Amino acid sequence: MEQKSCEVKEYNPFEHRKIEKPNSTIGTLIHLVKGTLGTGILSMPLAFRNGGFAFGIVGTVISGIIYAHCVYLLVSTSRKACRRSFVPMLGYTETVENVFTHGPRGIKKYTILARRCTDVQLLLNSYLLICVYLVFIGNTLRDIVNHDYQLEWDTRVFIFLAAVPLIFTTQIRELKYLVPFSAIANALIITAIGITMFYILKEPITLENKSMWPAWNTLPAFIGTVMYALLGIEYVLPNENKMKRPEHMLGNCGVVNVAVCFITALYTIVGALGYAQFGEDTKGSVTLNLPANEALAKSTQLLTITAIILSTGLINYVPTDILWRKVQHKIHPKRHNFAQIAFRFGMLVLLTAIAVGVPELEPFVGLTGSISGGSLVVIIPAVIDTVFRWPAGDFGRMNWILVKNVLVLVFGLLVLGIGTYFSVVDIIAIYEKE
Repeated sequence: MEQKSCEVKEYNPFEHRKIEKPNSTIGTLIHLVKGTLGTGILSMPLAFRNGGFAFGIVGTVISGIIYAHCVYLLVSTSRKACRRSFVPMLGYTETVENVFTHGPRGIKKYTILARRCTDVQLLLNSYLLICVYLVFIGNTLRDIVNHDYQLEWDTRVFIFLAAVPLIFTTQIRELKYLVPFSAIANALIITAIGITMFYILKEPITLENKSMWPAWNTLPAFIGTVMYALLGIEYVLPNENKMKRPEHMLGNCGVVNVAVCFITALYTIVGALGYAQFGEDTKGSVTLNLPANEALAKSTQLLTITAIILSTGLINYVPTDILWRKVQHKIHPKRHNFAQIAFRFGMLVLLTAIAVGVPELEPFVGLTGSISGGSLVVIIPAVIDTVFRWPAGDFGRMNWILVKNVLVLVFGLLVLGIGTYFSVVDIIAIYEKE
């Protein structure tokens, strides 16, 4: 047993990875920032409207800390599973499967269920995010075009138009080729944020008549919106597995901590100042609060739309990879290229239909954040860390790690259950109005 333990410690999965097109550390940082930095930051003033100014600041920082910790749990558990099983790399789902396979006897029988649940959550997260993007673009285009040309076109028309450029971006298959798209999208989003902040700070900011704390019925919406803004955990392992220097992913100044600190600080500033300026009039995206008749203000919406279009290739990468691996063996190799094109296009058509069915941004944001944030970001990392440690009882003095993981798990279940319930209620209300 001691010899085997020694062998496990000596196995370094990084040395056995054979990557044809590895990503640099900077490229990985760009991907992680882009994976999180999207329409979520523009929804942060809405989160503060639901959570209150004081609670919004504290809640966003705490959520950022929880997010960073859960990413650490996922990556560190994946690495330990690789060393134990002598495999060079594992994806998100493969990590869950490996941990359950080698877990306690009573847990092993749930391995297949755990794998399938993880795959479903990854698919839901990415595809719901694309739906949010389609709704966001549709709402933004509606405001611009209808205002400029005195039209009264429905949001659904613009959602259909938004899907056209996504036909091309969702066809990109290599993660390395998506780095330039992510870099440009990051630059566009940051530019849009800069212009938005100019308008926010243009007029005097006051906290008069601004809520400091949330009401009981708006707290779930706050948490759901913040978790939506912080989504991006599904890109961590795919990016780490393709890094030239994967040892740079974790650590005090590692890629994860740098990305999360930057994102959390940016989200807190935009959310607090945006709500302080627009108060209860804050919309689903703060760009929709800017003057509709000024070209500079309008440019933020166009920049954001362009950034989102460039981002969809990365968003689509994980779910398409999961589904394609499940069906490719059933298709003749000569037809793989055509089948991939048809599959990607078919999924985009389906997602466009869903977005057309729920063309309101706010409940979609909360639903995505509650489902994906609660499960992928919080629940699964806490569970696999606990299951991995269980056989050895490696929970530290007085089992403090177990207690901490249980608290994290409870938080994730509350986000998933309560947040999803209130978001579904809001979506049902939209249909009732129609």
